[in-house]
Amino acid sequence: MNTTASRTRRAAVVVATAVLAGLALPATANADAGRNPGDAERAPARYTQQTLDWQPCAEQPALDCATMAVPRDWHHPGAGPDLSIAVSRHRATDQAHRKGTLMETAGGPGAQGLLRPMDLLQGAPAVAAAYDIASFDQRGVGGSTRVQCQTPEDFQEFLAGDFRDQSPAAIDKVIANSRKLVADCQEHSGDLLPYLTTEQTVHDMDLYRSLLGEKRISYYGASYATMIGAYYGTLFPHRVERMVLDSNIGFEGTWEQYELGQPMSFQRRFEEDFLPWMAARDSTYHWGSTPEEVKAHWEQRRAALHDRPITDGSLTLGPNQLDNGTISAVYREKAFPLLASSLTALDDWQGADPAAKQTARRVFGQYLGPEFLAEFFSVTCGDTPWTKDVDTWIERGKEDTARYPLAGARLLAFGAVCAAWPTDPAPKVKVTGAHLPPVLMLNSLHDPATYYESAVGAHRALRGSRLVTVTGNGDHGQYPGSDPCVTDTVERYLLDGRAPEHDLTCPAPPAG
Repeated sequence: MNTTASRTRRAAVVVATAVLAGLALPATANADAGRNPGDAERAPARYTQQTLDWQPCAEQPALDCATMAVPRDWHHPGAGPDLSIAVSRHRATDQAHRKGTLMETAGGPGAQGLLRPMDLLQGAPAVAAAYDIASFDQRGVGGSTRVQCQTPEDFQEFLAGDFRDQSPAAIDKVIANSRKLVADCQEHSGDLLPYLTTEQTVHDMDLYRSLLGEKRISYYGASYATMIGAYYGTLFPHRVERMVLDSNIGFEGTWEQYELGQPMSFQRRFEEDFLPWMAARDSTYHWGSTPEEVKAHWEQRRAALHDRPITDGSLTLGPNQLDNGTISAVYREKAFPLLASSLTALDDWQGADPAAKQTARRVFGQYLGPEFLAEFFSVTCGDTPWTKDVDTWIERGKEDTARYPLAGARLLAFGAVCAAWPTDPAPKVKVTGAHLPPVLMLNSLHDPATYYESAVGAHRALRGSRLVTVTGNGDHGQYPGSDPCVTDTVERYLLDGRAPEHDLTCPAPPAG
């Protein structure tokens, strides 16, 4: 018998079986990055043969919505009850020239993706004409099976007070609140927590790809969704047509390593972008004509809120709320006027302009939320290892509070949650870029959340990727937008398949 021919026939059978299966059970995340997951055992038919019952989305009839069943644990699909995933799509507006499906996921972790196709439908009509746009609420959020941790009242207590306070009593209270949040998550969602990870989510995503009838998909993801995209491309490289990763987290490392860099980047954005912006508009806001004067004014207001928090109905506006609203507003320059107007209301709350007070209630009173933070901690604490020694977090929190107080002051509260998190880390996915087409990456130099340094590290890990550096603004999220350099680069890639030959810079003019 010709053994070479026999081996060739067996290999052909394996490949044919993989293609017919369309979807496989997850490979070990530490396996060779070049391995084709289609070679693995086929997923149970109750998942791969389900039919999506498309109906107009209740919140946005322009989109179609359905519900998809997924295993609780993709590594043991027969164990435990299924999870429900809410999925959506918008069909290409030019079906005659349709290129395929472009999938999106939401950032956070904790944001909802179900209505996300509307962003491209409205902001990138050329892409929406050429692609079916698909998205979903990731496991743990929105219309999918949700994680539950705290009531709104408990959540307000978690964010209460002044994270800058380094007194022993204040530190003890922060740690106690963090541990209470973990205990509440265990009480309300304990059996779900181990399965709310990025690695599990990308298998949901590939099942969705299979049920859409697509052999390969293109992908756009911003912020945390860049990690989802990078993990998907690592485990399912043969399913990727094109991929755009916008505002990149450090997906080549751990969440701890990445989040330790954020206090620096939020402080940089605040001091180098927002303070000069507001100082240049002193005739409007009257908070100072130099960045130093605006910062001194901001610190005076914060100190006053420490001594006398503002209470207005259900809103308690203390120093942490001032920090949180500022952190949220510096993501995009278009929110700078909202933050500036809100700050002016703090000088005389009782006599402030009603419109400015209403804006301040939104800016300072609607940061995150218990649902968002439940998913955020489930993923960030469960994906990768964290330092469990609380004393380490106390010391690092003191250092960052002194050096980068805007976001550094909350480091202890967030670090203490992950230090007490009850689940073991998910299997590590090592991102390499093996067997992927060129991936297009976008990042601004002063992005406060997905800081440029992390994007550079991710770019190096994702071999063959092209990094587009935006120098003219520090916004989080670059596409779709008004920058013609970014728009042309992304759409040339998605519509024509032309990736830049090398990394490039888009010197976008600053927003007005």
